[in-house]
Order: sequence, then C-alpha cells, then structure tokens
Amino acid sequence: MLREILAITGKPGLFKIISQGNRVLLVEDLKSKKRFPAHSRDKVVSLGDIAMYTDSGDKPLGEILDLVYAHNDGKEIDVKALISEGKLRDEFEAVIPDFDKERVYDNDIKKLFTWYNLLVSEGYTKFTEDEPASETGETQDTESEE
Repeated sequence: MLREILAITGKPGLFKIISQGNRVLLVEDLKSKKRFPAHSRDKVVSLGDIAMYTDSGDKPLGEILDLVYAHNDGKEIDVKALISEGKLRDEFEAVIPDFDKERVYDNDIKKLFTWYNLLVSEGYTKFTEDEPASETGETQDTESEE
C-alpha cells in the first residue's frame, strides 16, 4: 500500500500514483484529489522506501505507522499541540522507545505525524502488507565480543 503513496519534494501533502508514462508519473493529491504530472526532474519518494533510525537498525515507515495507529487507537494526532507543549519527542518515544535520538530530528517526527494524520483521514488503517512467512528469515547475531 505504501509503495503507491508518494512524497514529492517541494509539494505539501502526499500523492497516489495513478499512471506511469515515459519519464513522468500521473499523481493524485490524497486530500484535494487533483491530478497532475510529476516529471523526472521532481524528487519523488515512495513511502514504502522510507525508514527511520532506531538503536537496533532502520525501521520501515510502514511498521512505524502501524505502531502509531495502534498507540493512538486510530485517532489523529494533534501535532500543533505537541509542538507547542514541547512533547513531540515524548509522544514519539512512547511509540518507538529505541529511536535514535541523535539522528531523528523534530522535523522528521512532525512530518511522520502529519503524514499519519493525512493517511488516517483518507481511510488508511493498515500500513504494512502481510507477507507470506519464509524460512529464509532474518537471523540475529548472538555472539558478543569480549
């Protein structure tokens, strides 16, 4: 689902891919439903390709959005109130306790919560795709250096 949702540098909001052409994407603004072309010169990023820094490695945006959704019971977040009260990082830490406090900036958290609000207001409730279980899953290195 997040692979179809795009962020375009210089344009507020999120966009859904409608069609692809030669060096151009036809996108639709999630909120206004207006369609326009995104050219090859525009910096376009799929939300499915975004991850945030944590102490245990990068966490995909879809997993973070699912955790935010569960933490807030599917309700929107009052981002302006969190910023004015100085509790933006506290709210994010309640969701992702091991986020990298040096590499994740307040602006990143604000953008995440703003995107979350926009997606929830447009009816999105699940942000990760169910993948079939595989036997070649990740393994953790349990050895420690002494």
